[in-house]
Amino acid sequence: MRLVYRAGYWLCKLTAAVLFRYRVIHPERMVEKGGVVLAVNHTSYLDPPLVGICSRREVYFLARRTLLDWPILGPLLPNMNAIPVDRNWIGGMALRAVIQKIRRGNAVVLFPEGTRSRDGTLQLARPGIGFIIARTLCPVLPLRIFGANRAFPLGGKIVYPKKITTVVGEAIHFLPEDVQPANRETYKRIGQRVMDAIDDIHLSQEERDKPTAT
Repeated sequence: MRLVYRAGYWLCKLTAAVLFRYRVIHPERMVEKGGVVLAVNHTSYLDPPLVGICSRREVYFLARRTLLDWPILGPLLPNMNAIPVDRNWIGGMALRAVIQKIRRGNAVVLFPEGTRSRDGTLQLARPGIGFIIARTLCPVLPLRIFGANRAFPLGGKIVYPKKITTVVGEAIHFLPEDVQPANRETYKRIGQRVMDAIDDIHLSQEERDKPTAT
């Protein structure tokens, strides 16, 4: 990891552990080599850094271009591997940048729903992630974050102590025939398959009661 990224990584890791008793279940499933999409449910502003600290290597994120104008945070985002995007990120340079990063063997965090869920329920996938998967045929690792919407809800303030847990699912491998024909309906179908995999990830009562660990 580069120096700035490493500093941000450990700061986020420490903050998550102290404020939110953050832990990762099945970290051994993380794909630490080669191009991969980390597909995650989206309920909170906390989601990107929470996913980032699940991995032992650097990961790339999509970030609204307007965030680059924020004081303090904005100048740091490029060093934290943020890929700036306009509101409609499905086309243009951002999409090409994501595909390029994956083809070069990097991990990219994507939120198939495209926007945060207000009540924590899963939403339908947008076709953008399906397009990326079809173009790269990279493995897709589903992850599900539990509790972030209560710790930092959409439109709200950070509330703690709240417990946040991320469960890492099993990687999905798409075949060439899975991504044909190359049209919007196929991309939507691919995206929904990813969302279904996220939906299949559950947090058992036994896992809820385990001591905090990352």
